[in-house]
Amino acid sequence: MLDALGSWLYRLPGQILRPLERVWYEHISTLDRDANMIFMNYGWADPNVDAASLPLQPEDEANRYCIQLYHRVASAIDLDGLDVLEVGSGRGGGASYVKRYLAPKTLTGVDLTANAIAFCREHYAVPGLTFVRGDAQALEFEDGSFDAVINVESSHCYASMDRFLAEVVRVLRPGGHLLYADHRSSADVATLRQQFHDAVLLVVAEERLNAGILRALELDNPRKQALIRTHVPWVLRPIFFQFAAMEGTRSIYATLLSGERTYLRFVLRKECVSLT
Repeated sequence: MLDALGSWLYRLPGQILRPLERVWYEHISTLDRDANMIFMNYGWADPNVDAASLPLQPEDEANRYCIQLYHRVASAIDLDGLDVLEVGSGRGGGASYVKRYLAPKTLTGVDLTANAIAFCREHYAVPGLTFVRGDAQALEFEDGSFDAVINVESSHCYASMDRFLAEVVRVLRPGGHLLYADHRSSADVATLRQQFHDAVLLVVAEERLNAGILRALELDNPRKQALIRTHVPWVLRPIFFQFAAMEGTRSIYATLLSGERTYLRFVLRKECVSLT
């Protein structure tokens, strides 16, 4: 019965599910006082090579698959010496990885949830890495503040994708990049591409990640199951299993497997529009 409830919640319409997801993210810190869940993405593992091919420091190994998704997205351009913004930085694991491994000059993480920002400010002490609370659809930065914007598995929660993209274009410098990854209903992929076009963002690269996401979910299943069973009260576990897309659940795992949903990675460049 509880498993059925978790599946039913996940399939609620977006206008209902988005506020529930925000509540979920806001309160996750109360259940994870030991900082075991510093990533909240589905992860990625190359289906064609060794799943552990990316060199990592020992302290990062436990989060390998989530890190590999960030690396796949953020390493698409050379970030060395750039000013980078991550919108939807969550619990900060991705921002920390990018700053430490890919060497941007500065990295600013923005998230709507106060608990997440408080957690990040307490947990990370990386030079050049800062976290601020903010709304993806109303970013409080000056025009042209950043060379690149990273957005990983966050935009499906936004009420207006168009407003988010307008803000990205505003805060990017000319020729700057949006490094983006998220899932959509397969029927909505064409709409997503049109939204990029309307925002005057040129698609430099596009990649379908379904196979790699599914492989990561399968490989990371034991770790996530152990975390949930250790830290989450039994009555909430089925819902956590759904949100974590555990192997065999009727959530994102099943829809990616069936092709009902598509997980895409984009590299997009801000185009300069001539007024003449």
